[in-house]
Amino acid sequence: MPPVELEFKPSEASLRACEAALRRAQVASDVGELDRLVDDSLVFTGPNGAVYSKNDDLDAHRRGLIRITRLEPSEERIQLFGHIAVVSVRMEMSGTFEGVAFAGPFRYTRVWRAIGDSWRIVAGHVSAVLA
Repeated sequence: MPPVELEFKPSEASLRACEAALRRAQVASDVGELDRLVDDSLVFTGPNGAVYSKNDDLDAHRRGLIRITRLEPSEERIQLFGHIAVVSVRMEMSGTFEGVAFAGPFRYTRVWRAIGDSWRIVAGHVSAVLA
């Protein structure tokens, strides 16, 4: 049986477009778009060390527990491994989490997987940049 051809061809350009869509969705708390970009199997470690699921993330946006007002990326590094990609990006970020304001540089690491016709985040981590 011949291999199944995917309609979607994973590329750095398509991943950069998804990263940009993710930032817009986070700032707008666009739960519909976040639902499209985040895989159901998400495992995300926050800056406090807590592990969050997709439902946790979407619920936090729905309920206004997280409000992101600024996301400015720099130092972005993308590694493609076929249908898997790892993104490391430094982000100037500000907003509130559970009513507490935050601002400053953060570093995200995200693992994306090409599924169906797009990329989806399956794992991630964010931490404050201290130096």
